[in-house]
Amino acid sequence: MSTWLLVSGDFTTYGGMDMANFALASYLARGEATKTDVHLVSHRVAPELAALPGVRVHPVPRPFGMHRLGEPMLRRAARRVQRNLAAEDLRTVANGGNADLGDLNWVHYVHAAFEPPVFGFRNRLRVGWNHQRYVAEERQALGHSRLVICNSNRTADDVVKLAGVARDRTRVVYYGIDPVRFSKVLAAEREASRQALGLPPARRLALFVGALGDRRKGFDTVFDAWRTLCGRSEWDADLVVVGTGAELDAWRARSAREVPEGRVRFLGFRRDMPAVFAACDLLIHPARYEAYGLAVHEALCRGLPALVSASAGVAERYPEDLGQLLLQDPTSVTELIARLTGWREDAGMAERVADFGSRLRSRTWDHMAREIVALGAER
Repeated sequence: MSTWLLVSGDFTTYGGMDMANFALASYLARGEATKTDVHLVSHRVAPELAALPGVRVHPVPRPFGMHRLGEPMLRRAARRVQRNLAAEDLRTVANGGNADLGDLNWVHYVHAAFEPPVFGFRNRLRVGWNHQRYVAEERQALGHSRLVICNSNRTADDVVKLAGVARDRTRVVYYGIDPVRFSKVLAAEREASRQALGLPPARRLALFVGALGDRRKGFDTVFDAWRTLCGRSEWDADLVVVGTGAELDAWRARSAREVPEGRVRFLGFRRDMPAVFAACDLLIHPARYEAYGLAVHEALCRGLPALVSASAGVAERYPEDLGQLLLQDPTSVTELIARLTGWREDAGMAERVADFGSRLRSRTWDHMAREIVALGAER
């Protein structure tokens, strides 16, 4: 019998960090190698995970839905549960600065690597103070951790350079995938998905996925490029936008004013991402900072070319023959337009992406979890 304590804001199947934590908890609960007690300290746990035998949820409030208010409560609850368990073979997994438990720390995002841009004096004070707190908590927790597990080499470099972690205490474990949900798209599925989503059957469709209000994701760059391309008579692709956020209404209004009708389609928040990927032909992800980029990984597994920042963690997995999909400057509208034009003109890209997607699908979430469990056994 082994005992694991995992700490995360959310254990759900939506979002890269949440999905990865869900996958690890699920693997442990299913007990492939040995019977395991799994304790989850979290604000939210998916019902199907909470119902698994051996899983015990230690719920933590998130007042008013605000992360900044919930995080200190999460940290205190994690330390309390750790003390109460006091098992000889206890393994603990924190995420960055969300808990300081001294064992494994699985880093999905490095706060010290990106300071979010803010507008307005009061917002700068609030966001700046929160950011400084996140960075300080992150540095403290990582400094006390036995091993720091990173989702990419990019992340490993950041925790060494920016958080002061010794290189020999870092390990890189890439994310996995559900190869069934994110299988290669077939023509019949593509047609059915477009019909279900109300998208045109015969147009080229490029996809953006991300919060509209989080400038880190780069929708401002995508929009400026799309507005320019739509002024060209030869440009025959439309843009599909999945995501919500504080700036959704403002972007809808700008699109209505500045882009021809129907060339940008806002779908809001979606839970059926495999179907959305099936309906589209390309993903655009010019993030200013991305520790990994699970949406890019998922798109590639479905067979979609994915334009992504060269600095993103997932980009280090791209083969050389897909280098034209890597954006050297994610803020450059000119470069993005050139890469989009290159995509439309490269007839052999689909086959190269299909080969890459097949290789990515061969690594499942269980492969990832098995590697983390093995690291837990290191002493």
